[in-house]
This record gives sequence, structure tokens and C-alpha cells, in this order.
Amino acid sequence: MRHWPLFDLRLTTPRLQLRLPTLDDLDQLADRAVEGVHDPERMPFFVPWTDMPSDELGSHVVRYQLGVMSRWRPEQWCGNFAVVHEGRVIGMQDLSATDYVVTREVGTGSWLGLAHQGQGFGAEMRAAVLQLAFAGLGALTAVSSAFLDNPASLAVSRKLGYQPDGLSVHNRRGKRAVQQRLRLDRERFACPVPVEIEGLEPCRPHFGLRP
Repeated sequence: MRHWPLFDLRLTTPRLQLRLPTLDDLDQLADRAVEGVHDPERMPFFVPWTDMPSDELGSHVVRYQLGVMSRWRPEQWCGNFAVVHEGRVIGMQDLSATDYVVTREVGTGSWLGLAHQGQGFGAEMRAAVLQLAFAGLGALTAVSSAFLDNPASLAVSRKLGYQPDGLSVHNRRGKRAVQQRLRLDRERFACPVPVEIEGLEPCRPHFGLRP
């Protein structure tokens, strides 16, 4: 797409493809959310968006993801990549930054449908966007965070080389919850899987970088 080349950006790992979502991808992404993302007795997310009634959740996911793409600016962007395995959307992985041309720092966030958890996809899809950030966009640092009772997310961060970066306390469903901040320096990142990056060059101005 000439005027929005980001739709042609592809990150490919041995098992996954990451891309900005098409309308069909968004429909599948909404299905995964409605099918379930986590045990309803616990809340792994800072914003408890999955608490929404199931008959409203699907359309909310579509509207939210469309809004993320519509708000993209070179000075503040978020790549909300659909994660595709064997032709099926299984979750979402984002890569975001503010004033990136100055900070050279990115943040990540993600979720997977319940049926696709525990298979190593979380580490593989985050590795893909970190490779885009460090090797493709010249990032210097990446940050993430997870609540202390979210061991799966914390394990992914440890596997990829993140270091503890302090704690923060939040109100989660009316109760105190502690979140672990994490930081990864470029020099510490060794991508655990091969990642093929396609279509990046025409996208560089949209990330605030020179072509």
C-alpha cells in the first residue's frame, strides 16, 4: 500500500508471522478474546479490558485495535501486530514508542488466546518485535512490565535478557497489586530465533526515522 506501507511490514519466525491486522485478522483476534485470554479469577493486565461482558468484548477489541492504528504518528506510534500461526490469528503483540527518534526506547505488550498459551509463542513473538526494534530500527533499550503474580510473562522477560527495573503499585480490581518493571539493553539481547523482516525500508519515516 503506497500511502500506508506499514500494512506490508512482515516479521516472520520459524512458527509465526506478525503483521498489522487486516479486517479479517481483527475478526479472528476478537474471536480469540471472546474465547478467553486468562483465568477469570485473575487479572494479568494493567487495564482490565477482558472484564467486559462477552457480548461486548469482540466489538471492543476491533474498535480498540482500529483506534491504535488510526492514532499512529511518527512521534508516537504503536505497532499492534496480529500474531499468526498456521494461517490462524492466535494473539496480539505490540511495539510502541514516544519521541523515538530521541529516546531510542520501545515498550512491548501482548496477549495470547488461552488455547495457544504454554507453547513458547509468547517468547517467540516478543523476540520478533525486539529484533525489529534493535536490528531494524536501531533501538537502544526496551521496557516491559508484569504483575508479580504473572509468572509466565516474567519468565518470557527473563528468557530474553530483561533486567529488573523497580516496582510500582497499582489498584487492580480494587486491590493492591505490585508490578515489576523490566529493562533490556541492546547489548544484552541475543535473539533466540531467526527473524525475517520484510517491507521495513518504506516504513521508516512512520517510525520517525529517515528513509
